[in-house]
Amino acid sequence: MTFPLNKRTFALALAAGALLAVSGVQAQTALDDILKAKVLKVAVQTDSAPYGFVGTDLKPMGLDIDMANLIGKKLGVPVELVVVVSASRIPALQTKKADLVIATLGKNPDREKVIDFSSAYSPFFQAVFGPKNIPVKSFADLAGKSVGVTRGAMEDQELGKVAPTGVDTKRFEDNNATIAAFTAGQVQFVALGASVAGNMMTKNPQLSAEYKLLLKDSPNFIGIAKGEDKLKAKVNEIIADAKKSGELEAMAKKWLGRGLGELPL
Repeated sequence: MTFPLNKRTFALALAAGALLAVSGVQAQTALDDILKAKVLKVAVQTDSAPYGFVGTDLKPMGLDIDMANLIGKKLGVPVELVVVVSASRIPALQTKKADLVIATLGKNPDREKVIDFSSAYSPFFQAVFGPKNIPVKSFADLAGKSVGVTRGAMEDQELGKVAPTGVDTKRFEDNNATIAAFTAGQVQFVALGASVAGNMMTKNPQLSAEYKLLLKDSPNFIGIAKGEDKLKAKVNEIIADAKKSGELEAMAKKWLGRGLGELPL
């Protein structure tokens, strides 16, 4: 036997149904989707060594790839790398081709309008590098020494702001020429971006080079689709735990020749 619904009861039933539907949509988050699919899709670059590049086995490797694998391990799912270029990093999130972007991504107000960011996970910096057997604790220690830079690069500009009188700054036309001068002993020190310097030290261990002085620091963040607070919170938890355990420090030293320093996590 059925009973007719009056208008009030019918309206309440419709409202309840709509509420349940909305709740169901809201409950399903990007983190839920990752765990259900049992795969974490991460956008990475392979043209920014030592953060991301192709190894001799033709597979992506670098600090960002290590970070992606760490997050996948902590989530208990395998990682699927989605190779992107700089311009396609944010679109990869917006089109759901990737769950996260780990690709030397800096944070600025314009980007924050369209995606969310995790805590910082690695340093990205321009610095002075040199041999371990020549102690340098401040820019004043560079007086009377030669430093190679790439003409017009950010390192050239930043070094000009802090270099003391007496520094012999030698400018070269590109990073390859700057590195060649350092490896050949034409200059005692070199000012480079972290990615270039890390690659140089990996390929030339005989140089026994190390990080000396910071010129400019701009840390990297993980990009997350706008509004995915649950995934953001989980990623931040993993980053905080990895910092506490020393895993982030080890990654930075492995790939950059420098620890986290004052990374604002």
